[in-house]
Amino acid sequence: MRFKGLHHVEFSVLSYEESVKFFDKMFGWLGYKSFWTLDIGYRSTYYMARYPFFHSYIGIQPATAGPRLNHTEHSAGIHHVALWARSRKEIDAFYADFLLRNRIEVTDPPAEYPTYSPGYYAVFFNDPLTGIHFELSHTPLLPSVTSFLGWIRELKKIWREHPEWPKAPWRESMRQLPSRKDQL
Repeated sequence: MRFKGLHHVEFSVLSYEESVKFFDKMFGWLGYKSFWTLDIGYRSTYYMARYPFFHSYIGIQPATAGPRLNHTEHSAGIHHVALWARSRKEIDAFYADFLLRNRIEVTDPPAEYPTYSPGYYAVFFNDPLTGIHFELSHTPLLPSVTSFLGWIRELKKIWREHPEWPKAPWRESMRQLPSRKDQL
């Protein structure tokens, strides 16, 4: 039995800024923490229940097309679904023994993503029937010193490109949410 199931979910939303305000209130009331991407490669705001212990989280990003969803129509609205992997080795085996063997469309082969978090490793692929985009990802509970230093090095490089950020990216990206008490 797996210890972890869903890694994270990203939703594409209309009226991004207004959606962030709504989700800030909802997740703030529930006691979640929030961070955003600082527009590094893409724009997304995340909500995480077990901060600072990396676990399942929910992200929202601006939609580029599509109508407002109607739940009674059961329209698609998820950007991608990320599933937890036990290890990098499991991702590599899944890639070779399942994805390639079954000729599943792989959009990004297994790789480390040092801007996401220390040791973050993933493969991205599409469901061949409906085109749902999936990610199988692993984030080590205790990253190696090499992975941690690589993450810091990558974020410092990005920070040099953004002199408008008064704090380091790992601090600048953190957001304050209104608490339940603040909303009374």
